[in-house]
Amino acid sequence: MATTSEWVAGARPRTLPAAAAPVLIGSGAAAQVDAFAWLPALLALGVALALQVGVNYANDYSDGVRGTDVDRVGPMRLTASGTARPGRVKGAAFGAFGLAGVLGLALCAVSGHWWLLAVGVLCVLAAWFYTGGRTPYGYLGLGEVGVFVFFGLVATLGTTYTQADRVTWPSVLGAVGVGLIACALLMVNNIRDIPTDVGAGKRTLAVRLGDRRARRVFAAWILLPVVLGMVCAAWSPWAMLVTVLLAPGVLLVIPVIAGAHGPLLVRVLAGTGMFELAYGVLLGLGLAL
Repeated sequence: MATTSEWVAGARPRTLPAAAAPVLIGSGAAAQVDAFAWLPALLALGVALALQVGVNYANDYSDGVRGTDVDRVGPMRLTASGTARPGRVKGAAFGAFGLAGVLGLALCAVSGHWWLLAVGVLCVLAAWFYTGGRTPYGYLGLGEVGVFVFFGLVATLGTTYTQADRVTWPSVLGAVGVGLIACALLMVNNIRDIPTDVGAGKRTLAVRLGDRRARRVFAAWILLPVVLGMVCAAWSPWAMLVTVLLAPGVLLVIPVIAGAHGPLLVRVLAGTGMFELAYGVLLGLGLAL
């Protein structure tokens, strides 16, 4: 039976910045037009975090029962390791999705935009069918598309919309930027897993591109968001705060381009998560100021 600490590890807390960053940017964009509101912002953050945990448990379950997580370099997986029964991991995933649904209902009630319930349903479906179902789109090289749409565009623009009743150009630029970093997070994870994914028939984008090109794409997805953040200075000069991330971004890119693999890429994965959180904090603050 899995311990509490193993369940926490199975939730993959290092990926949670990918959920928080778009909410920070979306809230900053709302503040930029004097529309920031604490309650919708906190509810949006809760929805995003719950969905991320649900995705992580769902991936743990689906990959585990498919046998694609037998040989892993990264964090321990509950299902593949036999630490927790598959049914309990699946239950944890749907429990997190349920919490996201409750918070989403509250967000719709507060904002008055009930049509966003349909968006929430799409988010849960995308989370489950990333690695679940008969033909998971994550196995077809489309995982980054889902991440960009839901952990970039939807999370950021939805946060701004529920506070300001509209989206703005800074929110769009920030959504694209944070979405690309979220894709970079997935890309470096999949670069690490290319050898085992090929053997398991998992055709991620990293597998399709090949090791060398996937590493170059990762570099672009780390550095381009900084440029997009700088463009936001046309609306809020303080958005230039994101330029402090150029050096950390280069430090993340160097080992990947140099061919780091295995445990070294696990460190880059953690660093990319913190980079995304810093991007959310700095751009969100810059827009708010």
